[in-house]
Amino acid sequence: MLAVIEKVEGGHIARFERPLKHSAEKVWAALTVNEKLEKWMSNLQFEDLRKGGTIKFNMNDGTGASFDIKIIDLAENSVLEFEWGDGCVRFELYPKSDGCLLVFKEFISTLNDHTSKDLAGWHVCLYMLSSLLNGQHIDFPMEEWKKWHEKYIVEVNTFENK
Repeated sequence: MLAVIEKVEGGHIARFERPLKHSAEKVWAALTVNEKLEKWMSNLQFEDLRKGGTIKFNMNDGTGASFDIKIIDLAENSVLEFEWGDGCVRFELYPKSDGCLLVFKEFISTLNDHTSKDLAGWHVCLYMLSSLLNGQHIDFPMEEWKKWHEKYIVEVNTFENK
């Protein structure tokens, strides 16, 4: 399912919803424990897991380059929000009787040529997260990313032309 993009004050929000057959606690661990996080989002590493704390973004390009990202909001087993480019991303977990609902939002100040790439990346990473929770570790599926990137190009262009 594609992200839903909506206009909000100051920019846009892309919203992904993923029902998961796992507890909020298990999903939270996959989001915040570095050994699990690296299996679905290898660029990120928590340095200081708290509101106002730091996440290191590793370029993973062989140079050893990295930069710090600030954690904006954090409520254990419920909310994780951090800087992302000139916006931010937010994970929200809602417990359900058969697992939890993961709502992922990316706040985007300006839609541009990179937006479709970023949304396709998050789409694939959320798939990798779900696979990890189901006991499967997969490498980043570039062909899947390309497929979703094409769909998000159409989605972003359609939204811009409304």
